[in-house]
Amino acid sequence: MALTDTAVRSSKPKDKPYKLSDERGMFLQITPQGGKRWRLKYRFGGKEQLLSLGTYPEVSLAKARERRDDARRLLADGVNP
Repeated sequence: MALTDTAVRSSKPKDKPYKLSDERGMFLQITPQGGKRWRLKYRFGGKEQLLSLGTYPEVSLAKARERRDDARRLLADGVNP
């Protein structure tokens, strides 16, 4: 299920870092200090990779999805983003 802007805004820090999944490998990582980072998990060359897409609120949910789609287009062309 895809994230909503309301769910992102209302997420609160916990004792340990946790993730809120969006779709197509993208998620929001919330740290105990309250930081929120957009990340993309993908595979390239048989290895799992993790790409940072920016921090919330500087990078909105819509902008993070655009960056995810750009990275996935590069992967489709055989380029590691």
